[in-house]
Amino acid sequence: MNIVETAVSNGSFNTLVAAVKAAGLVETLSGTGPFTVFAPVDAAFAALPAGTVDTLVLPESKATLTGILTYHVVAGKVMSSDLTDGMTATTVNGQPLTIHLIDGKVMVNGAEVIIADVDTDNGVVHAINAVLMPA
Repeated sequence: MNIVETAVSNGSFNTLVAAVKAAGLVETLSGTGPFTVFAPVDAAFAALPAGTVDTLVLPESKATLTGILTYHVVAGKVMSSDLTDGMTATTVNGQPLTIHLIDGKVMVNGAEVIIADVDTDNGVVHAINAVLMPA
């Protein structure tokens, strides 16, 4: 299964899948890749201020939503064993993410990787507990 199919079948990424559809990124994230996706779980989206997700999935917010979603994607396949403390990775939207290894936990810009190394046909998914917001 590709990244999108994996997210759909998992059941913990319903909001992310809806956002990917609203942004028109399904075809891209189903493509050859490889991609590394730091995928916020549904609880991460639920923790955003009330109405944020509803606003982001509106057609007039597509550019903003696309910018946020592509900030969660790195070109190439990066497994957790490839991560080092303090490393940066440039996202598909052009802005960097910073990785920290703290007390055995992998942190991405302050979001914790709660499930690592979900292998897919076109990359890897790391589930995170917060939505990353680009600068």
